Amino acid sequence: MDLIDAIEDYGSYLISVKGLSLQTWKNYKEDIKQFFIFFEEKRTIDDLLSTDLEEFLRHELASGKSIPTALRRLSSTRSFYLFLKRNDLFNGEIPEIATPKRPDRLPNCISVEEVEDLLNAPDITKPDELRDKAMLETMYASGLRVSELLLLEKSQINFLRKSIKVFGKGAKERYVPLGDFASEYIKKYMDEVRSLNPGVRSKYLFLNKFGKPISRVYFFKLVKKYAAVAGITTDISPHTLRHCFATHLIENGAELKAVQTMLGHSNIATTEIYTHISSARVKSVYDSLYNKKGK
Repeated sequence: MDLIDAIEDYGSYLISVKGLSLQTWKNYKEDIKQFFIFFEEKRTIDDLLSTDLEEFLRHELASGKSIPTALRRLSSTRSFYLFLKRNDLFNGEIPEIATPKRPDRLPNCISVEEVEDLLNAPDITKPDELRDKAMLETMYASGLRVSELLLLEKSQINFLRKSIKVFGKGAKERYVPLGDFASEYIKKYMDEVRSLNPGVRSKYLFLNKFGKPISRVYFFKLVKKYAAVAGITTDISPHTLRHCFATHLIENGAELKAVQTMLGHSNIATTEIYTHISSARVKSVYDSLYNKKGK
């Protein structure tokens, strides 16, 4: 079979059977593309070798790629090999590869006061910034992933129950809270801004001036803009609000299992990272107080 056809069959399998989003498949496909750029001489499945995966990992690391990037590309490509193996298209063995340990990296989190400053940075007398205010409030109140926020549909909002129905990774459904402030500004945005938007009939909640959903790049720039307005010096991104949602909940006594459910994590170990952030923040405050007393 031609490799191009095999890759497209793999994409169809991930979307229709595994329930992955089109964007996730595009990410997988880009990783696999890098593999075949390195092995440019390979044209058919018969050209594939069991040793290719380990050689690809060595190349990625030697060319200066970060460990997380190299491991992600290896994982995407190895999954493709496993798909071929399950469908009797690849006869070789797929080896277990010794990989370097991922570096411990805690996500950035800002204080509650800094979050307040960020949320108050938009000028809500301006239509676009009223929308931005609603988006920031929603993300912090609900702990949504960036993609979940940007593709949020009107029908997913339940103002009466103050909750949002979210379809996360693998199309898994969960319900997350919608706080009073987020609810208030979503309503205000819908009544005063969205009702006049060219895309008023769109199913998506947050729209740009052309009536289309907000792009990830544009929203990233917005968060940077409002962080500058708020005087926040920490390097933050849209995902920072999700980190802060989880960290601040745990700092205020929320159970880890409940936070896991709200975040949509399939493995509680993923959620446990926020306990480390919380501990680090508490230690930072303690050290600050202790050092002041010692002076």
